[in-house]
Amino acid sequence: MENPNIEKRLVNYIDGEWVLPVKNDYTPVRNPATGKTITSVPLSGEKDVLAAVTAAKKAQKEWALVPAPQRAELLFRVGSLMKERKEKLASILTMENGKVIEEARGEVQEGIDMAYYMAGEGRRLFGQTTPSELKNKFAMSTRAPVGVVGIITPWNFPIAIATWKSFPAIVAGNSVIWKPATETPLMAYELAKIFEEAGLPAGVVNVVFGSGAEVGEAMIDHDDIRVISFTGSNDTGRVIASKCGMKLKKVSLEMGGKNAVIVMDDADLSLAVEGILWSAFGTSGQRCTACSRVIVHEDVKEELTERLLLAMEQLTIGNGLDESVKVGPIINEKALEKVDRYVHIGRQEGATLLAGGYVLNEDKYSSGHYYAPTLFTDVRPDMRIAKEEIFGPVVSLIEVSSLEEAIDVNNNVTFGLSSSIFTQNINQVFTAQRDLDTGIVYVNAGTTGAEIHLPFGGTKGTGNGHRDSGLAALDVFTEWRSIYVDFSGRLQRAQIDTE
Repeated sequence: MENPNIEKRLVNYIDGEWVLPVKNDYTPVRNPATGKTITSVPLSGEKDVLAAVTAAKKAQKEWALVPAPQRAELLFRVGSLMKERKEKLASILTMENGKVIEEARGEVQEGIDMAYYMAGEGRRLFGQTTPSELKNKFAMSTRAPVGVVGIITPWNFPIAIATWKSFPAIVAGNSVIWKPATETPLMAYELAKIFEEAGLPAGVVNVVFGSGAEVGEAMIDHDDIRVISFTGSNDTGRVIASKCGMKLKKVSLEMGGKNAVIVMDDADLSLAVEGILWSAFGTSGQRCTACSRVIVHEDVKEELTERLLLAMEQLTIGNGLDESVKVGPIINEKALEKVDRYVHIGRQEGATLLAGGYVLNEDKYSSGHYYAPTLFTDVRPDMRIAKEEIFGPVVSLIEVSSLEEAIDVNNNVTFGLSSSIFTQNINQVFTAQRDLDTGIVYVNAGTTGAEIHLPFGGTKGTGNGHRDSGLAALDVFTEWRSIYVDFSGRLQRAQIDTE
C-alpha cells in the first residue's frame, strides 16, 4: 500500500526553511515495484545552490563555535528520532528504492548506528600532543572543520550513505549541502525533517534536489564548498575529481566494484551458497559491494553450481513491501536495459547461461522493473561480464585450480572494493587477507555487510584513497592543524637552535 502521508511535491530545505525551487520544474518519482508515481521532486538549479551556500557559510561560522560535545548531543537526538521512526522510514525507502523491507530496515539501522557512533566522536575529536625539540615549548595537533561541504549521494542506499557523509561532517563543525539522487528523494526529505525536529541550527544542513548536471555541477564549481564527497559511477567520479583538482578542492570518491567470492575446495559449501545468494541477489545486485563473480576451485565447482541453482529456484521475487519477497525490482527501465544488455554480451562472449537471463514481464511483474536472478558458468576472467560492473542480479562462475590463481583472478579487475573467501584453512585465510587487493575483505561471509565503525571504501578504480565510515571519515571533513606554544620568552628557531 502506498503511504498516504507523502507530499505530492517536494521542496528544498535551505536555511532551516522549506522553500520552492527557483525554477518550477519537477520530475516524477516512481515506485520501481509498481510503476506508480509516489511524489514529484524539484529539478533545482544554480540559484538554489547559491542560496544554500550563503546559508551554509553563515551557519558554519556559528556551528564551529558550538562545543563538539554539544554538537554530538544533537546528533544523538537525530539517531533517537530515526530509531523511533525506523519502520516508517523503512517502508518509504522500499517504496522509492525497491529493496525488500528487511534490507530497508537494515539500511535505516545503519543510519541510526552512524548517528550514535559519530555522536560519540564529539567527545573524541582527538589530536596529538608530542614533545618539542626545544626547551620550554609545547607542540600539539588538532582537527579543524573544513567549512562548507557538499555531499552527492546515490539512489541505492539513499539514507545509509548520506549518514556516512553528513554525520561526521556535522559533528566536526562543518555545514552541509546535500544533493540526493532524484530517484530516491524521500529519504532526504524525511532526514531533513528529523534534523529540523532535533534542533539543528538553520543552515547547518541544506538539501537541494536536482540533477547532477545542474545541482551537482553548481556545487562542484562553487569556491565556498571546500569538500565534495561523492558516491556513484566511476565515469562521473573521474569528472568530479578532475574539476575539484583544478580548484584544489578536497574530494572523496566512492565508486564501483567488481566483487568476488572465492570458494576453495575445503569450503563449507552450504555457508558459501548462503553468502553468494545474499551478496549477489540482495538489493537485486544493485550494490557497489554486490558479488558478481564467484571464483571457485575446480574440485568443488560442480557441486557448488548444483547447490546454487537449487537455492536460486527458491528466491521469491516481487514488491519489497511483501515480507516473503527476497528479491525486489531494478530501479528503473534504463538500469533494467543495461542488465539485459550485459547478459547478451555474456552469451556472445561464449559464457554458458545456467539460469535467468531475461526480463520478468509476466502480469504480476508488468508494472515494475524486474530481472530474473542470473547465473553464468564457463566464464573466462577476461570476459566483459567478468570485468565490468553490471549492477544487477548477474553472477559469473570462474573456475580456478589454486588459491594463488584465485587471488590473481580476483585482483585482475580495475576495481578494488570488496572480496571474500570461503575456506577452513587458516593459512589460506591469512594469505588471502594479505594478498587480496580490495579495501574490504570477508572470511567465510559474502562481499556485503560492512559495519559503520570501520572504514568503507576501496582501491584502484573504486575510489581516490579516502573512506566513508569509521574514524577515517573524519579525515575527509577536517583539516589537521599543528600548534606550537613557545613559553621560553625568547625566539627559538626549530632545527637551528636545537644544538
